[in-house]
Amino acid sequence: MNKKILLTAGIILIILILIISFSLKKGKTSFAEGKTAVLNAQSLLNQARDLQTKGDLLGLAALYQKLVSDFPNSAEVMNWQKKIDDINIRLLFSPTLTPKSAIYEIKPGDTLSRIAKAFKTTPELIKKSNNLKSDMISPGKKLKVWNAPFSILVDKSQNILILKSNEEIVKTYIVSTGKDNTSPVGNFKITSKLVNPTWFKTGAVIPAGSPENVLGTRWLGIDKPSYGIHGTTDPQDLGKQVTQGCVRMANSDVEELYTIVPIGTEVVIVD
Repeated sequence: MNKKILLTAGIILIILILIISFSLKKGKTSFAEGKTAVLNAQSLLNQARDLQTKGDLLGLAALYQKLVSDFPNSAEVMNWQKKIDDINIRLLFSPTLTPKSAIYEIKPGDTLSRIAKAFKTTPELIKKSNNLKSDMISPGKKLKVWNAPFSILVDKSQNILILKSNEEIVKTYIVSTGKDNTSPVGNFKITSKLVNPTWFKTGAVIPAGSPENVLGTRWLGIDKPSYGIHGTTDPQDLGKQVTQGCVRMANSDVEELYTIVPIGTEVVIVD
């Protein structure tokens, strides 16, 4: 009997030793992997600093995208994503050519509006990305034009608006949507664009610039009457469901979006 007890105890002891040994080995491996990941991330960040110094925006965007993809659990991932958003907008608004842009030589009779319509972009974006100070253009000169379609996705559950180009995310914005889930769901298109819009409130007309005009500095109307994307006089409420059904953005954000997206842009709103 004693021999059986001793044999059982010995087997249990061996099993415990094996478990402890495996745990220690796994812990060392995890630590080593974690240390390697930190070093790899730091190496990419060092490369990012070099690219920043060189002004290589395309390389910088690709590098931060790699950081987000390779280290999704990093505490810095949100900061890296914000950098990608910022770089994407800088690329849009700069003369730097990208895979989604082209060089166009101005022809006699061309206007910014005509060129924008041909490429399904906006005159404002052409001006911004070519550092033009006026609408005057001369035949023979060359312009950078964006030639990939934009689209907008509004996610009511997260109160975010995602700007895409050819289904690739350009930038994510914090917005406000309709209280009690009143923002419409479905596929829409932008049908109107206004600078400093007047608010035709029931029983009143609220002029642009008035503290009571909740539309802010820009209006992007969709093909559902009375609904659209606009600015706000209450930026502290962004990220909440507080509107009468429209999508509100910070004025600086809606001005940026206004510059980028043309009439006809698809807007998808989801729960």
